[in-house]
Amino acid sequence: MKLSYKIFCATLALLCGVGAMAQQQGDFYASQREGWAQKAEASKPSLTKTVYRPVGLVESVYDDAAFQNWRMVPTEPMEALYGVSLKEKPVSIVDFGRHMTGYYTFRLKTTHRTQDAPMRIRFTFAEVPSELNTPLDPYKGTLSRAWVQDETLTIEQIDCDITIPRRLAGRYMKIELLGASPDFDFRMEDMWFTAQSSADHATLLPLPEGASEEIKAISEVAIETLHECMQTVYEDGPKRDMRLWIGDLYLEQLANIYSFRQHDLTKRCLYLLASLAAEDGRLHANVFERPEPHPQYGSHALDYSLIYNVALLEYLKATNDYETARDLWVVAKRQIDDAKGYLTEDYIFDAARYGEPIWLVFDWRDGYDRSASIQGLMIWALENSSELADMLGNAAEAKEWRKLAATMRKAARKHLYDKKQGVVLSGPDGQISYLSQVWAILSDILNEKEGQRALNTVFAMDNVIYPGAPYAYHYLIEACVKCGLHEEARNRLVEYWGGMVERGADTFWEVYDPENEALSPYNFFVINSYCHAWSCTPIYFIQKYPQIFCE
Repeated sequence: MKLSYKIFCATLALLCGVGAMAQQQGDFYASQREGWAQKAEASKPSLTKTVYRPVGLVESVYDDAAFQNWRMVPTEPMEALYGVSLKEKPVSIVDFGRHMTGYYTFRLKTTHRTQDAPMRIRFTFAEVPSELNTPLDPYKGTLSRAWVQDETLTIEQIDCDITIPRRLAGRYMKIELLGASPDFDFRMEDMWFTAQSSADHATLLPLPEGASEEIKAISEVAIETLHECMQTVYEDGPKRDMRLWIGDLYLEQLANIYSFRQHDLTKRCLYLLASLAAEDGRLHANVFERPEPHPQYGSHALDYSLIYNVALLEYLKATNDYETARDLWVVAKRQIDDAKGYLTEDYIFDAARYGEPIWLVFDWRDGYDRSASIQGLMIWALENSSELADMLGNAAEAKEWRKLAATMRKAARKHLYDKKQGVVLSGPDGQISYLSQVWAILSDILNEKEGQRALNTVFAMDNVIYPGAPYAYHYLIEACVKCGLHEEARNRLVEYWGGMVERGADTFWEVYDPENEALSPYNFFVINSYCHAWSCTPIYFIQKYPQIFCE
């Protein structure tokens, strides 16, 4: 056992007050935390490391037709950089030919006289071309400027390997010489990128027969997206955030079940989230691994907490690991108990029942009302949690939760469903959105025919609130499959994820709106993640429903 992990367990015991004292203070999982943390650590995967060298030099070209108006054009082989003084080629862009997550190393070589002063070089890494061609300052994003992957190094000694300590992610890299002494000369001698992932391509399921070239291309990019995000947890994005979120965990798990099949990573994530839950038993929406495992304190997203239950069910069905499911049953039950407190006397979910509205994720879309969606998601989570209860022999909870789901379904039809228009309405203004219909379908508020009508109605509407990110599009495809709109499901998948492939995606993006390529929830598209976990699920659809997506 590593010393740092021992420190973590000791710290966890101290903070949470493991044992009788903590129980008196109200820590919901006092007696289980340390054991869960140990099981999370025991399930931690090893990382496979692969060395990549650049395939050549490229040039940025402005192009109105390209994604975010920029594309890369190959110009010269790497020898054109290695063979000359860096002073003669002070700015270069190299292309590694693929998306990578890991560490960059380079070597400079003295070619004339002796280094008599430090030199300064800026390296900027990018997942997509626009990151190298959009002015970074004055910075206008709402997330930390430090997430941008530009690193300025002051180098006091050359003729040795130099590794940037920060983990990086991307395909392209710009090199800019910012300062050097005139009294000696040097050149770039070599560079390489040590990429890492816990995913093993040797375990991949083969693609179903009959897949078109378009579907094959989408599948390959989806697999690479998942591969890059499978580190020692399911990361949401290897460039930015680099942490475990429950919503991403669930979708990555589905994709993993139908691709790499490395279930220990799922087990680790489920245990890690449980061990770091709040003292009142609620799950934090996201957690960090370093310097020691800890949550983002206060980050509670109730839709994500309920999705944890569905993730646990899918893990059990994929692995038959009843020990883990029984271990974590108390966590699943607690999330349901918490959600029940937000129901009104009419069994409608009220996110503001206790004052300020609670945080609900669902999608990155301004103006989207989540009221109907959370009603549907809670019903969906209750049904899935009932199935989990059945599998674990907890008949009382299964019966209670199915009854509650039925009551909430009836209430939703009474208060939210507009039979005349054939759509579910959300919020005080009766907003009509794609996702309100999606979650009504997934929760069986609407039957198959009603679901088809609802989706076809919103598809034909102008000024409707449509999904803004692949996370929401995943559930839209699920709803299309569930209510029998199979051709629509295939067309939407090809149009949306295939649209990213056509625009040059090596990995699928956090945010994508074909009508607004500069869309960003952070006020600056450069800070968007262009390899993002919640975008990887085409491989799940393609493998699970080959009759829909491959024939």
